[in-house]
Amino acid sequence: MGGDDTWSSALHRLWQAASRAEEVSALADDVYAPLLATTGVHLVVGTRWEDRQILRYMRALAAGSDSPVITATSRSVPEAAVREPGDEPVVTRIPVAALDDAGWPEAELLRRTPGATFVVCTFRLDHRGWASLGVGVDASADVAAVEGRLAQAVDVIVACHTGILQRGREARRGADDALLAEASLQMDSSLDVEETLRRVARIAVPAVAEGALVHLLRSEGPEFVAATHVSVQQRRALEEIGRENPWLAALLARRGEDEDTVFLSGPELDGSPFADTAEATDASDASHGDGDGARPGAAGGDRHSTVISVSTLRARGRVVGSITFVYQRPEARLPSSAFLRSLATRAALSIDNALLYELRRHAVLSLQEHLLPSQLPVTDQWDLSASYEVGDPMLDVGGDFYDAVTRPDGSIALLIGDVCGRGAEAAALTGLARHTLRTLLEQGTDPGTALSRLNRALRQERASRFLTAVVTTLAPRADGTALLTTCSAGHPSPLVLRSDGTVSEVLTGGLLLGVLDDVSYESHEELIGPDDTVVLFTDGLTESREAGGAFFESILPVRLAALRGFDAAHIAESLTQQAKAYRASGQDDIALLVARWTGVPPGADLLPHPLQLVRTAR
Repeated sequence: MGGDDTWSSALHRLWQAASRAEEVSALADDVYAPLLATTGVHLVVGTRWEDRQILRYMRALAAGSDSPVITATSRSVPEAAVREPGDEPVVTRIPVAALDDAGWPEAELLRRTPGATFVVCTFRLDHRGWASLGVGVDASADVAAVEGRLAQAVDVIVACHTGILQRGREARRGADDALLAEASLQMDSSLDVEETLRRVARIAVPAVAEGALVHLLRSEGPEFVAATHVSVQQRRALEEIGRENPWLAALLARRGEDEDTVFLSGPELDGSPFADTAEATDASDASHGDGDGARPGAAGGDRHSTVISVSTLRARGRVVGSITFVYQRPEARLPSSAFLRSLATRAALSIDNALLYELRRHAVLSLQEHLLPSQLPVTDQWDLSASYEVGDPMLDVGGDFYDAVTRPDGSIALLIGDVCGRGAEAAALTGLARHTLRTLLEQGTDPGTALSRLNRALRQERASRFLTAVVTTLAPRADGTALLTTCSAGHPSPLVLRSDGTVSEVLTGGLLLGVLDDVSYESHEELIGPDDTVVLFTDGLTESREAGGAFFESILPVRLAALRGFDAAHIAESLTQQAKAYRASGQDDIALLVARWTGVPPGADLLPHPLQLVRTAR
């Protein structure tokens, strides 16, 4: 037989090739040629089997031939099941004449060669299948030596296959880790519940599966939120299934709080919209030639069996929903349960954060709404409006407040203020300050006294925060003008937009509220004429800062002047939105209160009694 040195060199080359190979089939030339050069060997033949009896591949090379005979198939050979090896390779000697074609597809090829004996080594590659490598030999062969060489070649093949699988698993883990990291980044970047759910579905397709459906758990049961698929037509079908299919609804209901991911395929999908039979596929293709409504279990041209998985989305000890994946790919490309659990955990936390944010947002907005007046008084004398813009993305309750009240003498009092900081304590002081000032002003208390008494109340309550405020009373005069009386406690000065477009500042000042005992506040008086507009605001408006560092305060007079001739509602909303668009930094709330004097004197017939109420802008 061939020299041992020649075989040793060939075996060394085989190990080198195995270390570089990305597929076991790449070793064929390095395996077959040295074996065929062995004395007495006339044919080398290898087979690959799956599911015990499914012949996937056969390759044979005969002595004197330049090219192998290769057969790729999916033929079932039931009698071959008895050849399936255990965990260890098995070497067998069989006379060629004794081979049964029913269980030995190699028999036909062996009979064409001079060999009288088939020496074959069967071995397991992985859990899905097994393989064999054999040679046809004549009487001149050293069969024991041939068996040794077969065993050595099989060792290399198994090691190569194991290494390929290991590298594949490592690559898959790396890809999975990258996908999970990207998924977390994408899902955590939104605090909107439905957008987060849609992102969960989009991230998974097609990297994880061909299709995905996401449901949110509500008190009345699963609520469909999002679906996606690599095919636009099948995405529409998935959306319909997610909303209306009773089979899927029942499955999700049965899953309940089960934390394990479940995979369903074959008969388990009978009666479902994912049932995967050739007849159903053909019927779907025939009845939906344009693709609309195509069944997700039967992708056009893709005959892989459909598999679905359902993962429960659980966060902080409670179920928030579920994600259903639809697969139309080989079994080897299905994700692991561990990966799906990790993805589900991350998705659930992102969804739960969005749900908690949504609850908090509703609670904060509800509380903020109760801290501001729901209505403002208005007469033919005054056009009143307000605007409020929440600036904190975390939605802590802000400390800005405003109000407008009628007074016993027929005048109107405007008030606006800002409590230092945010949160529950700021909200408590906001409510105290607004209601205290409102009550005093409704009783006819002058602005300076009202601020002094609020300061005394804050000191008595040992308030840990200070606040700023400004109070302005607007009293009509017989000549058609109105007297503007203003007191400020450390608050930004109001602006007056005159009917001719000029803008002036109401100059007044005073100490912050809640800092010292026994503080008095001086009033400033001036007249305004018909169509003049008074604008009160908090520092969230003036301190909105652009990227270059300039404050909106520097351009506020110009922006206000450009609004000459507009009503109070337009002025309030326009200034708020302009400051918001201008702002590159700063997260303070913006509150505005705008009053335009119509010029109607108190004795005119147009004065309506009682006063009407209009809703304020929120």
